[in-house]
Amino acid sequence: MFYMSYPHIAYYRVSTDRQGKSGLGLDAQRAAVAVYLAGRGEKIAEFTEIESGKHNDRPQLATALALCRKQKARLIIAKLDRLARNVYFISGLMESGVDFVAVDMPEANRLTLHILAAVAEHEREMISQRTKAALEQAKARGTQLGNPRPAASLARGRRVKEGHLVAYRDQVRPLIQELHGQGCGQRAIARELNRRGLLTVRGKQWAAAQVGNLLKNGERDQ
Repeated sequence: MFYMSYPHIAYYRVSTDRQGKSGLGLDAQRAAVAVYLAGRGEKIAEFTEIESGKHNDRPQLATALALCRKQKARLIIAKLDRLARNVYFISGLMESGVDFVAVDMPEANRLTLHILAAVAEHEREMISQRTKAALEQAKARGTQLGNPRPAASLARGRRVKEGHLVAYRDQVRPLIQELHGQGCGQRAIARELNRRGLLTVRGKQWAAAQVGNLLKNGERDQ
């Protein structure tokens, strides 16, 4: 069978603590993409997102979409059914104007994304309503609500947040170091990161000082 050949950019999404259980590990995604692309086109680049607790931390997706537009390439993903539950992914893909293909749902199109987004939004609303009703019933029965050990929970939360911060910096630092190695100054690097739509871990635009801090941290790690 003859297929029209397109350049493709692969986007993978993994979670270090769940990928083994979910069967959506990086190797499995790469294998699925490789099988699909056989005879259909060439993979010219790939980006891997380390899943974090914040739904809008998707710097690798923003970079992948920007490169797709620049190279007039398709975005290829292994599992649309999981990513389609992420509103940020859906809205970013629809607004980007980038063509895409999903290995598990190759027939999917922009209408499919709209439908999946609507279903995901409805599911979240239903879950929220059921949770609120269950809490009200528990309170009416006299059940004690809240965490009996808030200090321990706060400590765990801080550790998780620190882990997410390290993972995010490990994603962005190689790009900053690459631009720095090409002779770009800190202000030029900040402008380039902002041009690509990459935000800081706090969801703000980059400044030269933040770039400098990340470069210094990288030198200390070495």
